[in-house]
Amino acid sequence: MYKISCIGIGNMGFALMKAVTEECEIIIADSDAQKANYAAELLRAEVTDSNAKAAEKGDIIFLAVKPQALQEVLAEITPALKKRKKTGNVPVLVSMAAGWTIAKIQETIKEKIPVVRIMPNTPALVRKGMIAMSVSQEAAEDKLNELKIILGNAGIVDCIEEKHMDAVTGLSGSGPAYVCLFIEALADGGVRAGLPRDKALSYAAQTVMGTAAMIQETGKHPGELKDMVTSPGGTTIEGIAALEEGAFRANVIKAVEAAWKRSIELS
Repeated sequence: MYKISCIGIGNMGFALMKAVTEECEIIIADSDAQKANYAAELLRAEVTDSNAKAAEKGDIIFLAVKPQALQEVLAEITPALKKRKKTGNVPVLVSMAAGWTIAKIQETIKEKIPVVRIMPNTPALVRKGMIAMSVSQEAAEDKLNELKIILGNAGIVDCIEEKHMDAVTGLSGSGPAYVCLFIEALADGGVRAGLPRDKALSYAAQTVMGTAAMIQETGKHPGELKDMVTSPGGTTIEGIAALEEGAFRANVIKAVEAAWKRSIELS
């Protein structure tokens, strides 16, 4: 059984640990002891009172902290990582901090140890996540395969070149927030048209989920599926025209671009 240390147990860290808990022994470290203990109880995990101790134990060490906190965390765990490298018990560091490149992490700890950079998203909480992964050349094939299996419990794992990670951050990393705004707006539209709030939200969420499944399962372009429901002079084309008056597609593109640029700034 693999040991996984998770440093930081916020929403994303918890989502990933919830998915892997059945197959791995988990050790949690977090600056908020109450939050760490609560998560450990739900995940049946061990809690340690320091990041350094967590770094001493895991075969895989998840760095699930905000980008602004990663510098301090790396400083705390570097002695343990150096010690483990000398003994040949080298862990794999898995970072999900936006803007932190593999090279920057290795330069900070001043060691060429295996680093995997991932960008998951919050649907991992219900095992429907999208997880992009880039890997340093030091990572052993067997550990990478194990990591793919572990992360696969949380959703789809896709290996990409690291140069694309900022774009992934803007799209799928931040994307759930955009989708939630859209679902909320759809539901508000239903309420405005007279639907009860609970019915409107249920219909909106199912419509988005079903449409996404249709795109994935049919392999058809979204434009083609849009045309299937857009009759000449009908209701749908009126709605689409209203969206286009507000530059709907252009604004979505701008949202992804803005998040992508912010990810670059963080690096």
